Amino acid sequence: MTILLTLWLPIVLSAVLVFVASCIIHMFLPWHTNDYVGVEQQDKVQELLRPFAIPPGDYMLPKCSTMAEMRTPEFKEKVAKGPVIIMTVLPGGGMAIGKNMLYWFLYLLVVAYGTAYVVGHSVQASSTCMAICKVAAMASFMGYCLSVWQMTIWYSRSVVTSLKTTADSLVYAAITASVFAWLVHR
Repeated sequence: MTILLTLWLPIVLSAVLVFVASCIIHMFLPWHTNDYVGVEQQDKVQELLRPFAIPPGDYMLPKCSTMAEMRTPEFKEKVAKGPVIIMTVLPGGGMAIGKNMLYWFLYLLVVAYGTAYVVGHSVQASSTCMAICKVAAMASFMGYCLSVWQMTIWYSRSVVTSLKTTADSLVYAAITASVFAWLVHR
């Protein structure tokens, strides 16, 4: 609780500045335009899926219920025939961008708080600006980036998309580290 009280300004300011940077990166730059590729004949695919009324959630196709089933010839044949799909179904009726942006900002606050926790416990009051910057950069980079690679490792998410997100995370970490170095070193 002491860290929250003493480092509230760098926590909030870094979250706000990273939020602004992420909006610029995602809304105004073409950097992430091709992260998701459209399906050929997408109207037809949607029309074919619509009658199933698949509720929002994460799905895998084909899906087995046990490890033993995964080893059966029937399951192996389903995988071989394809398509093999990992998908997230969102609710119909439009994207809840406002809610997503709120959750993103709350996430940024959590990363900034984690950064403050690490900085507060590993950097002395007499530390140099560069020492604070290094610790804050690494702590925040880990919060922004490392979990992205799990999706590439386990679910075959595009390596290029994960590399782009890693680059974004470097920008976010530089912003966070700069704010912490500036406000903590004072």
